Amino acid sequence: MRGLNGVIRRGFWVALLAVASLLVACDAKNISELEEGVSTEADVRERFGAPEAVWDGEDGAQIYEYNRQPEGHVNYMITIGADGRMSALRQVLTERNFARVLPGMPMEEVRRMLGKPMKITTYDLKRETHYDWRYMEGSNRIDSRVFTAVFDPDLRVVRTMSVSDPELERNR
Repeated sequence: MRGLNGVIRRGFWVALLAVASLLVACDAKNISELEEGVSTEADVRERFGAPEAVWDGEDGAQIYEYNRQPEGHVNYMITIGADGRMSALRQVLTERNFARVLPGMPMEEVRRMLGKPMKITTYDLKRETHYDWRYMEGSNRIDSRVFTAVFDPDLRVVRTMSVSDPELERNR
C-alpha cells in the first residue's frame, strides 16, 4: 500500500505541475498582449478576468491583484491609472520584495505587497500565524521555494524565512 500512496502522490504532483505550466503559458501570452501606457482596464480584464482583489493606489490609480497561488509561483499586481490605462504589470513574488517585509509591518501591508498567500497556518500554542507564498528563486527559475512571513497575535510581522518547497522535497 505504501508504494501505491507514493505513486498517487507523485501523480498528484505531476498533475499540479502541469496545471501550473498551463497557467504560466497563458500568463506569458496574456502579458505579451498588454502594453504599459496603451492597454486599458478592459484589455486587462479580457485577458486576466476579474482580479482577486483591488487595492487603492496613488493619484486615483487602482491596483489589480491576480493571484496564482497555491499552484503557481507568481502573483501579479497590475496598476490601472486614473486615465483607465495600464501603467504597470509586476510579478511581485521576488526576493527583492521579500526583503522589504520587515518586523512590525502589519499583515494588510504585506498582503497588499505580495498578494494572497498559498497557505495560512495558525499555531495557537506559539501564538503565531504563518503566511506562505510559493515562488521560484534565482535567475535559473528552477528552484521552488516557500517564503514565510510569521505574524504575532496582532498580525504584525515577527520574522520571515525562506526554505526549499517542502511539497517538492516530499515528492522527489
